[in-house]
Amino acid sequence: MHKKYTMFSSDWKERLGVVYSTNPDFDYQTDSIDSDPETPRADKQKLLVGIDRRHRAGKQVTVVSQFVGKGDDLEQLAKLLKTKCGVGGSVKEGQILIQGDFREKVVGILQSLGYQVKRSN
Repeated sequence: MHKKYTMFSSDWKERLGVVYSTNPDFDYQTDSIDSDPETPRADKQKLLVGIDRRHRAGKQVTVVSQFVGKGDDLEQLAKLLKTKCGVGGSVKEGQILIQGDFREKVVGILQSLGYQVKRSN
């Protein structure tokens, strides 16, 4: 997919480093890259569930990592896990963080959804 830019395009950050052309017929085109890849089916995903205590004042956090797919799908999975565990959490840097040590429960939930899950720590 190509984006077409005019000389007065307002999306100037994507054109940084482009040399100005005096040709009035010049059209700058760039390939737009999707930042989120398509989400594969659950049985094609291999998730890693572990526990983390670093930089959290000694509090435990269950971490689900190695998710491949769109950010919206990751957010939906995080919301489901937080609801089923009855705790808070967040999504940061492509990982789901669930407050507390819920490794066994999270592994069970993910396996029931069809994900391939490996437990670490």
